[in-house]
Amino acid sequence: MSTGLDLFATLHHLVNEAVGTLPSARRGSLLTRDRERLVHRVSVGFDGELPSAPQVLVDAGPASALSMLDSADGAVVTAAAGWYRAHRPDASALHLAPAGALMVLAPVRVQGQVVGVLAVEQPDGQAPSDERWARLVSLADSAGAALERRDLYNEKAEAAQEMRLLEAVLNAVSARTSPHELVELISKGIKSVQIRPQWSSVHLVLLGDAPRGGSSSHGGAAGRETRIYRAPRRPPVAFWNNIRDGALVAGRNLGVDVDVRIATIASDSSGDVAQREFLEEAIDRGVHGIAVSPINPEVIEPAIRRATAAGIPVVALDTPPVDGSSATAYIGIDNAAAGRLAGQLMARLLPEGGKVGVQTFSLRSVNGLERIAAFRAALSGTSLDVLPPTEDHYDEAAGLRLVREAVEREGIAGALGVCAANGPLWAAAARELGRAGRLKIVTFDLLTDTVAMLREGTIHAAIVQREHEWGYRAVQVLCDMALQGVEAALAGLPTRAGPGGASALRFIDTGVDTVTLERTPWSIALSDYLTLDASRKATKRRRRLAQASRPIEILVAGLNAGEEGFRDERAPLAPGSLVGQVLSNAGSIIVDTRSSELDGAPDVVEARGRGVSTLVGVPLLASGIPLGVLVLESGRREACSLEELALLERVADTMAVALENAQLVHRITERTHELEQANRHQESLLDTIRELSSPVVPIARSILVMPVIGTMDAQRSGRFIESMLQDITEHRARVVLVDVTGMAFVDAASVEHLLRAARAARLLGAEVVLVGVTPAAARLMVEQGADVGGVVTRSTLELGFAYALSKTGGQIIYRGTSHTQPAPLR
Repeated sequence: MSTGLDLFATLHHLVNEAVGTLPSARRGSLLTRDRERLVHRVSVGFDGELPSAPQVLVDAGPASALSMLDSADGAVVTAAAGWYRAHRPDASALHLAPAGALMVLAPVRVQGQVVGVLAVEQPDGQAPSDERWARLVSLADSAGAALERRDLYNEKAEAAQEMRLLEAVLNAVSARTSPHELVELISKGIKSVQIRPQWSSVHLVLLGDAPRGGSSSHGGAAGRETRIYRAPRRPPVAFWNNIRDGALVAGRNLGVDVDVRIATIASDSSGDVAQREFLEEAIDRGVHGIAVSPINPEVIEPAIRRATAAGIPVVALDTPPVDGSSATAYIGIDNAAAGRLAGQLMARLLPEGGKVGVQTFSLRSVNGLERIAAFRAALSGTSLDVLPPTEDHYDEAAGLRLVREAVEREGIAGALGVCAANGPLWAAAARELGRAGRLKIVTFDLLTDTVAMLREGTIHAAIVQREHEWGYRAVQVLCDMALQGVEAALAGLPTRAGPGGASALRFIDTGVDTVTLERTPWSIALSDYLTLDASRKATKRRRRLAQASRPIEILVAGLNAGEEGFRDERAPLAPGSLVGQVLSNAGSIIVDTRSSELDGAPDVVEARGRGVSTLVGVPLLASGIPLGVLVLESGRREACSLEELALLERVADTMAVALENAQLVHRITERTHELEQANRHQESLLDTIRELSSPVVPIARSILVMPVIGTMDAQRSGRFIESMLQDITEHRARVVLVDVTGMAFVDAASVEHLLRAARAARLLGAEVVLVGVTPAAARLMVEQGADVGGVVTRSTLELGFAYALSKTGGQIIYRGTSHTQPAPLR
């Protein structure tokens, strides 16, 4: 009976069969164990008996009630009235059970353990015959088999998702992941792994200015400031991050420069404008290829045409461009085929027909419209009535309101989520309205929320695109176009027919995966898909491709749905708080906010006021020293088992490494910035010293003076000669007086550098005169065998200047007393 596609339908069928087994029976339920409590999984025959539809997974009393079935060989009976009082919180709304009515109870076993009970009301008080008794037990065994099968697949999916989460955190270690991004990743990841606790909040408390190697005691932390990071409620970004990551991996493998730009979708046209500006700027700087996921294909098309005219190939991702576009290729899926697949899945889920709701991001989206049209076509001729689609315009609150109205007012039996978050919105509405499992949901894409909802049964199937492959293939094909030419790179690819059937657009179809929690003839099991997806990405990361033979730059222009902003609060560490205790003991704490020794702690009191029943604090330890605390909240009592706590501690340990790495990178970046500033300051000082140590001063027509201060080595000699020759040319100098008075010492090596300067000046028709040679310098030069015979020398600058004047036709005139005569020239 179990197909793996719809556990609720399987269990509902079994309960119906059980009710039909007893001639006078009208009502029945399936209850299962949830730790120490029982919950309703399926209820039959209560429609119209209660003020609202009976909800599933609501509390049905303590699980100790199953003890009466532990030793039973078959079914047992008990008074119906007492059973309803104990196990239906809404029993007061039921008609009183007929006098003498019995409740026939058949144990539901998994691996020999009683995990639930199949309960059927027998209003006439007659005990079932042996044949009917055996039939009830057989149906209960079938329910146990279906639950066991589901549990096995769920456990495999949980393990795969845990590995996926830990890998994501480890990847954050090698990246510059901010605490905001890390807490968002952790929050969504933990909720998808641990669905039973129903964590309402996951946030991070970090100690500010934590001393390295300091005390980890509570006393050392008391009074210190903490920073609190809360995960934002924002539309999904993982989808677009996958495209980006695929593009960057391809860029590294091929050795090309990939520039990823993200435009934010907005209610106005600002996102369209931003995306078009990305393309215009890339065209102006002459990139070699562009990949774009259009927000609005009509708006972006003029930029695509301009790029093509400039010889820059453009490929479209996810959303096809307009018909007749100048884009050279489309990378994505066959949306019509995927829409038909969604319709076939919905027909299997609703064989008896009913209304089907549809929601998409935007009715301007070509891919969404193609999916919806094909979905309708696949269901034509069936008893399913597809309602007109609604659009949420990437507004999560508006989208949830629309789907709630459809579930409440339209009486829909099924729902299609056309894009990313649409499916989880349908599931959230079904959960809130008590329709979880009964509302059949098919969605596109596999967000973290979708993983959790597949596991809990509120979403039944997901059609998963391979967006990481889009980014990878886009960079790969654009690189091929740049190196081989467009036609050669696209040779052999099929064309994509647009409206009217004629389009030259080449189509790279990356395909889809149909994912359900259990394996079926039509789908892959969630656990197997998660493993397969990780393997695909790892294979791409390890792939070694031929490196581009020349520099290539590729623009990847994506989009996201914006965000409501991260919350970053600062607060002093409160004495006696849960966070303070976790930091003090460097150990995890689970708190029942209503009955615990910490029920008076300030953060516990605050959480209790928000309806939190279970509060968990897990330390983030780096070398045994707490960096902060991971805090989780749930409205359920006893929400966190020791096994679940062990997972949280594994995540926290990995998270601490990521944060410590982020802090280390931050410190290194700051120190590098400081050193760069110091180096720039030092270089500036050296430039100033160099300019001052060899200034060029014109002191008369055709005469320059160049004082040399310090040492004259090979490096300085080059700059000295370059500066001298430039000034000789600029001032048309005939004599350059090189004053060596300020040199630290004048040896043979420095003399050789000065002689090279003299020979260079001579080539421009100028003469170098060495002045200021001291007796000590002259003695050293003679002792080292320095030969300056080819250069005129003078002992002082004054004498050197007199010589220069004699060479340029000038003279020195002294003005003083009336009998002063011109000084003779030497």
